[in-house]
Amino acid sequence: MSTDTQINDNMKALVLENYGEAFKVKTLPVPVPGKGQVLVRIIASGVNPLDTKIKRGEGKHARQAVPAVLGLDLAGIVVAIGADVTDFKPGDEVYGMAGGIGGRQGTLAEYAAVDAALLAPKAANISMREAAALPLVFITAWEGLVDRAQVKAGQRVLIHGGAGGIGHVAIQLARAFGATVFATGSSHSLAVIGQLGATAIDYKNMSVKEYVDKYTDGEGFDIVFDTVGGETLSQSFEAVRTYTGHVVSALGWGSHSLAPLSFRGATYSGVFTLLPMLTGKGMQHHGDILKEASKLAANGQLKPLLDSRSLSLEDTNLAYEAIESGSARGKLVINT
Repeated sequence: MSTDTQINDNMKALVLENYGEAFKVKTLPVPVPGKGQVLVRIIASGVNPLDTKIKRGEGKHARQAVPAVLGLDLAGIVVAIGADVTDFKPGDEVYGMAGGIGGRQGTLAEYAAVDAALLAPKAANISMREAAALPLVFITAWEGLVDRAQVKAGQRVLIHGGAGGIGHVAIQLARAFGATVFATGSSHSLAVIGQLGATAIDYKNMSVKEYVDKYTDGEGFDIVFDTVGGETLSQSFEAVRTYTGHVVSALGWGSHSLAPLSFRGATYSGVFTLLPMLTGKGMQHHGDILKEASKLAANGQLKPLLDSRSLSLEDTNLAYEAIESGSARGKLVINT
């Protein structure tokens, strides 16, 4: 292991001892990076709705037993590297979706030993807080729009939940590829959607048929990206273009009739962003996706929306409560 600084033996971390309980501040040993890993001094930890589900014991698919340190996303500085790491060196500023599931230590701590394949260099023109807000949501958006739906210039893309965590970066990603973007939201989020460069659709005041007729002359959207799930996914099948349209969902876990999709001759695929961390397969693809995010950020084509609150590790319970209550306005980030 190589390092550029003296590292303390112990670190501060938040530990969830039992599902549904408050986090507790604990002192834990600083992890040692193994083969293919780097030790990151975490500067910021992004908070996602999935984190709150895991904390409540409802994220069984994340396979995170308690007691555990939670937290999926991080941005920080490499302070040591393990064997066989060649892409990073101590002092590098990095970010990634790096832990908090599958038995991996999460990011609500001062340090984490992270598989180097999951990380990417941070763009110089975004802050650590902005970088920590991006990994899960950008990777999900990329896997949906680029890997699955193969978005390209000239297409009409509909994003459900355009002001949400995934949705607001999906708008920016689709626009970067040259698509014309439309996004659904409730009345309080329509202005944000418009500011991101998409045509805002108030889903409470327009039926699927009405907005399909208005914005596609009844043809349907080339891509429909569902970030909401449930009935919204079923409605996506009614909004997609005949023959060549594609629906992709990040929350396609319910039971749905495929008849509307089949009658259009359209296609569907799902995204399960956690798979590489759960299986160990495909981790480098996540790092590569975040390299693309850094390029977009450097070009001014990607900027996450942050909640204005400045929160420390000790405030993390408040951050989780804000997400659960719906009071967060943008991505919440913990300063570690």
